[in-house]
Amino acid sequence: MGYGKDVQQALRAPARALRQAIPQVYESFGQLHAASLAPGALDAKTKELICLAIAVTTQCDGCIATHARGAATQGSTPEETAEAIGVAIMMAGGPGTVYGPRAFAAFNEFLAEQSLSSEK
Repeated sequence: MGYGKDVQQALRAPARALRQAIPQVYESFGQLHAASLAPGALDAKTKELICLAIAVTTQCDGCIATHARGAATQGSTPEETAEAIGVAIMMAGGPGTVYGPRAFAAFNEFLAEQSLSSEK
């Protein structure tokens, strides 16, 4: 089982059903998401790394998949990602040592996918 694309695929149908049931909530969350991750004093890559670290501390596999992809898309390196996850482990303790590796595996999965698509 992967920690990136497999998680996103498993969540796709139930998320779509809920989004149809409460479209205004999802539209508002989408606006918040876009505004929060827009470049400002912090660039988008740094914000994605913060999100990924928070996802580890909150033990949210869907968040890990989303923000691992975001970090890879924004150009985060494996070293930067590992350090951000290291901070999350420090903050989360033992559970961070479970969700941190999941986050790093998801990031590497999306990074490899990007590398393949850029070679084409």
